[in-house]
Amino acid sequence: QVQLVESGGGLVQAGGSLRLSCAASGRTFSDYTMGYFRQAPGKEREFVAHINWRSGTYYADSVKGRFTISRDSAKNTVYLQMDSLKAEDTAVYFCAAGRTIRFTYQAMDPNSYDYWGQGTQVTVSS
Repeated sequence: QVQLVESGGGLVQAGGSLRLSCAASGRTFSDYTMGYFRQAPGKEREFVAHINWRSGTYYADSVKGRFTISRDSAKNTVYLQMDSLKAEDTAVYFCAAGRTIRFTYQAMDPNSYDYWGQGTQVTVSS
């Protein structure tokens, strides 16, 4: 059974940092594009960042320069390092894995992904 298990969320003050982890099990994801999305109350799920199988990355403008996505294929794990957090970063963060994603516009679309984690809450107090 394929699973993506997220951890690392929590409460942090504005300007602080958190690191999210997404551990995959049930198969190897080294050839998958891995993405992070977030959803705030009353808002639609939005793209945050993605990393492809060659470790190429792309970020939403709202997090560029503050967030860093990385992957450890040996551990089948993806990380999202979040620095200089702002109150508007408050949301439930989801990781996702997509097998057939080849272009950035696909990676930014949640419908392109095959597997999803359960989500982890990130709350930034101002």
